[in-house]
Amino acid sequence: MKRYGMVIDLERCVGCHACTVSCKMENDVPEGCFNTWVEEWDTGEYPQVSRVKLPKLCNHCIDAPCIKACPVKATYHVKGGIVVVDEEKCIGCGACVAACPYDARYMNNETKKVGKCTFCIQRAEAGLLPACVSTCISHARFFGDLYDPESEVSKMIEENKAKGLKEELNLDLAVTYIGLDKALKDGEPEERYQGGK
Repeated sequence: MKRYGMVIDLERCVGCHACTVSCKMENDVPEGCFNTWVEEWDTGEYPQVSRVKLPKLCNHCIDAPCIKACPVKATYHVKGGIVVVDEEKCIGCGACVAACPYDARYMNNETKKVGKCTFCIQRAEAGLLPACVSTCISHARFFGDLYDPESEVSKMIEENKAKGLKEELNLDLAVTYIGLDKALKDGEPEERYQGGK
């Protein structure tokens, strides 16, 4: 048994968006859509102001709301716990897009099918790193087997108390962050500007 996972060190991310670009190229992501992206905002009070950079992508949840929402079972887990979409089965209803609490899915306007991050499954199965990990200039992204206690990602999670986004949903996430509490000490921008959720 193997479960692929990613750890993102927010202290290392410089917001260069190389991850976003390399993912679009590797996976032929359509214009205006993203499998991974970096949200940025300012935090703090003058003169102690800093810039938060928060890379986001599908969290490949074990208890994935998108899988439950799909009426035709086009979204499912494959080897390694990766959540994928079968374009042949997908009817483009968008139920999974609405069900994802991370806004990690989109409707491809060209194919009328849903798209999302696949952890570059084509690369992972060949023993390669996802495109976003291999092109990260600051080495902020790490990828490996969460079920192997000796893997780099497992050790990083343990040593750094890495956390996932919206852990209160108990979805068993495959993506965690180092430094998330510090980055979100004032909340995410939409939470702050809308008075919280």
